[in-house]
Amino acid sequence: MKLATLKDGSRDGKLAVVSKDLTQCTVVNHIAPTLQAALDDWTHAGPRLIRAAEALETGAQPTERFHEHHALSPLPRAYQWADGSAYVNHVELVRKARNAEMPPSFWTDPLMYQGGSDAFLAPRHPILIEDEAFGIDMEGEVAVIVDDVPMGASLEEARAAIRLVMLVNDVSLRGLIPAELGKGFGFFQSKPSSAFSPVTVSPDELGDAWDGGKLHLPLRVDFNGAPFGRANAGIDMTFDFPQLIAHAAKTRPLSAGAIIGSGTVSNKLADGTPGKPVSEGGAGYSCIAEIRMIETINSGKPTTPFMKFGDTVRIEMFGEDGHSIFGAIEQTVEQYKKEA
Repeated sequence: MKLATLKDGSRDGKLAVVSKDLTQCTVVNHIAPTLQAALDDWTHAGPRLIRAAEALETGAQPTERFHEHHALSPLPRAYQWADGSAYVNHVELVRKARNAEMPPSFWTDPLMYQGGSDAFLAPRHPILIEDEAFGIDMEGEVAVIVDDVPMGASLEEARAAIRLVMLVNDVSLRGLIPAELGKGFGFFQSKPSSAFSPVTVSPDELGDAWDGGKLHLPLRVDFNGAPFGRANAGIDMTFDFPQLIAHAAKTRPLSAGAIIGSGTVSNKLADGTPGKPVSEGGAGYSCIAEIRMIETINSGKPTTPFMKFGDTVRIEMFGEDGHSIFGAIEQTVEQYKKEA
C-alpha cells in the first residue's frame, strides 16, 4: 500500500491511495480525511486502506492522475519527529575530523534529537534559507511512521508498531551547529524544516528489501544533476528502527503518527576506511558534511562547498524492478526574503 497527502489548500491536505507505479491515485476521505486521522484509527482504517489500494490496482476504484508535484509530505505536520544517528560511521567521521574521541557508548546507545515537526516541507518545495553562510546541507535518510508505542517498549513491540516507511531530506545548517552544541542544549536553529518523500509505503510493499528493521536498498542522492550518493540504507546501520523506536520510547510513550528517522545514510569501504565518491567508484555520500570531513582527514581542510542558492538536490530510492518506490524529493535552495 502506498499513501500520499495531496494539496487541497489546507494545512493537512487530503489522504490518497497511490498505485504501485506512482501513476494513479484515489482520494479516500470516506475512510479518513488525513493520514493522521487514519493513523489515529489504524485498526479500522488500515484494512480499509489496503482494500482501496487493491481496488486501485485492479481498476475497481475511481482514479485520477498522480503528480508528485501535487503532494505534500505524507504528514505535513506531526506530533513527534525524532531523528536518530543510526549510521555510526557518519558520527565517527565527524568527530575524527575535529580530533575528538569517539565515546564507546556511541556504539551501544543511539544518538537522537527532537526535531521541529510543526511544518514539514513538501517534497518539491524549495529550501528557503536567509544566508548561504549558514552552511546549507542536505541529509538523505529513511524514516518510519509508528502507531502508538508504550513507554518502555520492547524491541518486539517497537517492531510491531512500524506502520509506514518513507524518505527524508533532513536539512541542516552546518554553520550554526557548533555554537548551538557549544551551549550544551542541542539543535534548534541549525535544523530547519525537513521534507519527506511524496509517498509513504507499508513495509510489505518493500518485499525482501525490508527485514523488519532495515531497508536494504541504495539511497540515490543527486546533487545538481550528478550522482552524489548511492549508499545502501541496510549496510553499516548500527541501530535498526526497532532499536531507535525503543530508545525514543524509553521514558515516554509515542503517539500514533510519530516519525522516527535513521539519520544520514552512510557506508564505509569493506576494509573499514571512509567511503569514496561515486565518481571514483564508491557509494558516495548522503550529505555534504561527510565528504568535507573526509577531505579534512585526508588533506587538512575541506574543499567541497556547502549548498548555494540555485543548487538542487534529488533524493530517491528504486526497487529491484527499477521503479521508484517513494517518488522523489527534489528541492532547490532559494534565498528566503521576508514578505513586507
